[in-house]
Amino acid sequence: MSPPEEGDTRTFQRTFTPEDVRQFADVSGDEQPRHLEPDDDGRLLVHGLLTATMPTKIGADLEVLGRSMTFDFRKPVYTGETLTCEMTVEAVDEQTDRYDLSAAVTCENEDGETVLTGTVEGLVWK
Repeated sequence: MSPPEEGDTRTFQRTFTPEDVRQFADVSGDEQPRHLEPDDDGRLLVHGLLTATMPTKIGADLEVLGRSMTFDFRKPVYTGETLTCEMTVEAVDEQTDRYDLSAAVTCENEDGETVLTGTVEGLVWK
C-alpha cells in the first residue's frame, strides 16, 4: 500500500437493509423500538453508529488504525436509502515507523443531503 498523502479521497456507497439494522441491534444491544418498528413507509431507522461503519470501512481500506473518531449525525438514515461516504485525508505527519493522519468525513443520502460529518485521527504503519 502506498503511504497516505494529504488530499487523498476515498468513497464508499451502501444501502442498509432491515436485516442489517436488526443484526446491529442484536450485536449492540440497542433494541429501541425506533430501530425495530417500521415507520409509515415501512422503513427502519438506521442506528447512527451503524451509519458510522461507512467511514470505518474506508479507514480499513487505507489500513488506518483509528485513534479517535468524532461524528455529528445531521439527518436520520432509513433502510433503503443509498448513502455515499467520502473521506479526505487532511494532514499526514510522517514518523519513523508510521504515518499519523487526520481525515474529514462526509456521508450523504441519495438526495444529496448530508447525514453524517466527522473527523478521524489514526495511524498507518510503515
